[in-house]
Amino acid sequence: MEEFAIATGVVGDNEPRRYLWTDAFAVCNYLDLFQQTGEDRFLKLARSLVDQVHHILGRHRKDDSRRGWISGLSSEEGEKHPTRGGLRIGKPLNERDVDQPADANLEWKRDGQYFHYLTKWMHALFRMGIVTDERCYQDWAVELALAAHQTFTHQMLPLGPKGIFWKMSIDLKRPLVLSMGQHDPLDGLITYLELQSGIRIDTKGAVNLKVAIADTTEMCLHVSLPTDDPLGIGGLLDNATRLSQLIFEHGIERRKLLYELLVAAEVSLHEFADSTLLDRSDWNRLAFRELGLSIGIHGLQWISRLVKRDQLLETTSSQLLRFGPIADRIQSYWSNPVHQLSHSWTEHCDINRVMLATSLAPSGYLQLEESRHRQ
Repeated sequence: MEEFAIATGVVGDNEPRRYLWTDAFAVCNYLDLFQQTGEDRFLKLARSLVDQVHHILGRHRKDDSRRGWISGLSSEEGEKHPTRGGLRIGKPLNERDVDQPADANLEWKRDGQYFHYLTKWMHALFRMGIVTDERCYQDWAVELALAAHQTFTHQMLPLGPKGIFWKMSIDLKRPLVLSMGQHDPLDGLITYLELQSGIRIDTKGAVNLKVAIADTTEMCLHVSLPTDDPLGIGGLLDNATRLSQLIFEHGIERRKLLYELLVAAEVSLHEFADSTLLDRSDWNRLAFRELGLSIGIHGLQWISRLVKRDQLLETTSSQLLRFGPIADRIQSYWSNPVHQLSHSWTEHCDINRVMLATSLAPSGYLQLEESRHRQ
């Protein structure tokens, strides 16, 4: 994580290069290092990274004719509300113009906003608020949640269920990819529940996430949860880990959903265990997707401890513990310096090293609350 800070310009003289998904995990890693060591330098890295993300990904690109905060707020108001207009992904190419035809291959390299990246940043801000006990981080997370839900959510069919656009423009005024990510409603729901459980909202301002929670709850009734994507399986387990904490430590009654997540994860892990993905050569593998799975598998230990008060959940979660060696195998493989020389590693070096760090020490990302160090 120290190498990442230098390489991506969080500290030092390198030009900052920010990417929202990677940076969300990195913030959680720095918070974990701070809490494990008590060294203020790691908290400073987390603060610096949050500040950079907001001032770079919360503002228009250098190669864009537009300037200032993507929310359209004034310079002064943007400083107070840096997430009100969402946050850019951080892709190398600018978003396509309104009259430019879509190119499925090129779209992966173009900027814009992803809903599931925004939920990751909401979680990172939530963790910042927990560790620092500073209200601003919670407020920014809620403002981001409201902006994302209001702009990404749409009615798919008349009188039909709502959906979430996969990708929106930088200014959140038009969809760039109309389809919906398989687990986007789930990511939204768990993150909204997380924020609602841990924030001190001024009810006079009528700012809350009840509508967003109701919408995503309804959406989750219409999506299939099992997946053959390792990162997607990791996401299921990640959400299950956080939901188990919300249920058994914060009194949120969502046991049926937790059971459904565990069942879907078991189905998915069975298929993954029978696949040959981990037997392939380096060039045919993506470390960060596999490491997402290993991070999720580590969450099973939290789930197992928490669900002991519920026989059905305990039985279901205990069946998942046998998949633990998959995480060990993934971590061992990608921790090997030889495998880190491969093109598949170096091409995605930033995200790979950050997610390997998260997998090696997952509590900063997976555990919602813990004892606070003196600051």
